[in-house]
Amino acid sequence: MKILVFGNPLLEFDNLPLKLIPKLQKKFPKIEFIEFDPTEELEKQGKDLIIIDTVEDIKKITIIESIDKISKTKLYSMHDFDLGYNLKILKKLNLIDSIKIIGIPMKISEEDALKGIEQELKKLINLN
Repeated sequence: MKILVFGNPLLEFDNLPLKLIPKLQKKFPKIEFIEFDPTEELEKQGKDLIIIDTVEDIKKITIIESIDKISKTKLYSMHDFDLGYNLKILKKLNLIDSIKIIGIPMKISEEDALKGIEQELKKLINLN
């Protein structure tokens, strides 16, 4: 199993998923955690994606499985082209079948985020 991890290492509110990669890799050595950019070629990562990312406007670790629940933003430049927009395009082109985004709130401690992700990953592993 591989999990794509998104975030911007330069932005404090968006870099927690990336900081957690080494700890997650230790706890789940059979899972490959890959640092990934949302504008890279997601379609080459398989048709069923599992992603860890920071999500705005959530209070706890949340699993998002519906692309339709990802809010739309207006595009004014390539800086506005984000993960949600990319996923919607790939789904419409039938390049991906499903997603599971483990959403991390913007304001959560590293310890709470790690515990929450660990719980959700255990559920996902049991489903497979």
